[in-house]
Amino acid sequence: MTKVLLVEDEPDLLAMVSEALTHHGVDVIEAESGLRAIERLRTDGPFDLLVSDIAMPGDVSGIDVANAVVDAYPHMRVVLTSGHPLSHFPPLPQNVRFLPKPYRVKQLMEIVRTLAP
Repeated sequence: MTKVLLVEDEPDLLAMVSEALTHHGVDVIEAESGLRAIERLRTDGPFDLLVSDIAMPGDVSGIDVANAVVDAYPHMRVVLTSGHPLSHFPPLPQNVRFLPKPYRVKQLMEIVRTLAP
């Protein structure tokens, strides 16, 4: 079973995407902020995949979480999401996929199936 760390600061979206992924047989661990995601990486891993919003309140963005994953967990795959154009952000770490919001669960599941071991 694929284990995903799902990071989203919008509670309704976090719950909806988590439920949809779980329905499709994915083991989901939720984090509502970048800081919480960093904690979850240490306490609830290992994970196969990180799916994270980029823009979140606080000092830790989705890009920061992605950089932490790339540095410490090179086997993990990373998908970053945002409703803002990719051009609004600094360059993404190497091998990180971008999924623009709004996205359909089907789109996310195709990426999960493609990237998961």
